[in-house]
Amino acid sequence: MRYRWIPLIFLLSTAPLGGIATSPWGDMRSKHSWKTIPENWESLGLPPTDTMIDLYIALKPYRENALIDALNEVSDPRHPRYGVHLSREQVADIVAPHPDTVQLVHSWLEHHRVTSSSVSVTHGGSSLTVTGVSVSQANDLLGASYELYTHTKTNETIVRTLGYSLPVVLHGHVQTVAPTTFFSSPLTQWQTPRKRSGVAAMRPGKSPSRRDDADVTPAFLRWLYSTVAYVPSAMDRNTVGVTGYNQEYPSPADLTSYMRKYRPDGIDATYVVESVNGGEYDPNNPGEEANVNIQLSEGMTYPTPQIFYSTKASPNGDSFLAWLNAVLSKQNVPQTITTSYGTFEKLSPKGYALQVCYLIAQLGARGASVLFASGDDGVGRGDCTRFTPVFPATCPYVTAVGGTMSFGPEVAASFSGGGFSEYFVRPGYQQQAVSTFLDNLGQQYSGLYNSLARGIPDIAAQAMMISFFHKGEEVITEGTSCSAPIVSGIISLLNDHRLSQGKPPLGFLNPWLYGGGLNGFNDIVSGSNPGCNTDGFSAVVGWDPVTGLGTPDFLRLMHILDPGSSNPPE
Repeated sequence: MRYRWIPLIFLLSTAPLGGIATSPWGDMRSKHSWKTIPENWESLGLPPTDTMIDLYIALKPYRENALIDALNEVSDPRHPRYGVHLSREQVADIVAPHPDTVQLVHSWLEHHRVTSSSVSVTHGGSSLTVTGVSVSQANDLLGASYELYTHTKTNETIVRTLGYSLPVVLHGHVQTVAPTTFFSSPLTQWQTPRKRSGVAAMRPGKSPSRRDDADVTPAFLRWLYSTVAYVPSAMDRNTVGVTGYNQEYPSPADLTSYMRKYRPDGIDATYVVESVNGGEYDPNNPGEEANVNIQLSEGMTYPTPQIFYSTKASPNGDSFLAWLNAVLSKQNVPQTITTSYGTFEKLSPKGYALQVCYLIAQLGARGASVLFASGDDGVGRGDCTRFTPVFPATCPYVTAVGGTMSFGPEVAASFSGGGFSEYFVRPGYQQQAVSTFLDNLGQQYSGLYNSLARGIPDIAAQAMMISFFHKGEEVITEGTSCSAPIVSGIISLLNDHRLSQGKPPLGFLNPWLYGGGLNGFNDIVSGSNPGCNTDGFSAVVGWDPVTGLGTPDFLRLMHILDPGSSNPPE
């Protein structure tokens, strides 16, 4: 619903006749609050009096629908503007707030004695960062009560508040403020790796025999998804971005070992590291997540250039926002971006989730295909009163990737995250596919999910018995954390093909996937994703909230995009 603009001068001078002008800043209303401390966190009490934080203030755009309208146009093959992606400056202009919004927020900050030198703007003024704010000043600004909290499992310590408020006059102008009530850190979507125990690797020939206990390698994946014969040629224009969080870094030595064994033509494979917010890089102390992401991506796309983003959260801030704002500030963005991290949507305040999703939409408008793992807990973990999907996979501008296993045919991995958002309505591109599934589902699980919402995943790929190298040893793992870089590799090869022909990259994928791209997927029709003490959803003919539209076939997808490029397989 569009909010009504009230002239700033009116807001700042409202007063009863014959009285003294009243200030709009004292009339506070809650923006978000938790009833209890979020799960797995506990309070350590008040932070030291000299504790300082940086506040990120996301402002609402004046033209609230303009970005999504533009994104839909450049992402829909049926639209005349398909592929005419926007520049950084064009996006900044579209998402700019109304001048009254900027003046009003600055007046509010000045009222609380925030100096102008501590305020910086990003993306044409669509957000503000206020540096060096004392906790006591933040409490005054936001009607908050900041405390130190520690995570009971990871020992991570953060400064957060269980609730915050804004003056009523700002609610129509400010989307969210961080750090406030978002407690969760990005979690990897996979299972703990284990040492390889002598099982054979999948090395399919012309007619491979089925081996459910064999390791999944690049040779198998390239055969299964029909990329083995494709040789990238647009390396000067095409890039894959691999995001990293939680101080996890890949190892070039482990990458070399992986490529030497499984992709010997790419033994010289490498990657560029970009630090976000001072993110570190210690290749001698690699993280398992970062290693498997880079190795799978390289195994699928070599010699396409790779960027690994080592992301450190803003001081007492948030990793997702830090990475998105950093990448959007660049003149150019990678054509394909894969992320194997997420958190349960229910742990994300709605205003925060909407802002993260809005930033992802900006990446799509600029021509990036953004993929996220759909999660490893089926429809939810533990005793759930509602199914619990994973965010940012639930964002409708993300391509969410679920998991499969086996082959001949593939089946759904039992942990494949799937379900329906509580925040995001079902997008138009999904209406027909999801409605068909729900019609067939009937009343099963009624009340456990939002039947009007965005469904995930969109597509899927292998997620079991994934082989990679870590600290010199070959290990195996499983999870949609592996599926995401596998699929992103296939999308990157499609982008390579388009760019080599002078065409634009695919950008935001979903309108094409649910439209003309449908015939390029292997439909997965068996398996389910149990959770929340239920059997979960079942993989069926067509889209389902376990494996989405299915797993990609590169040659068929390339033929759909360019009918003259090759003949689709029989």
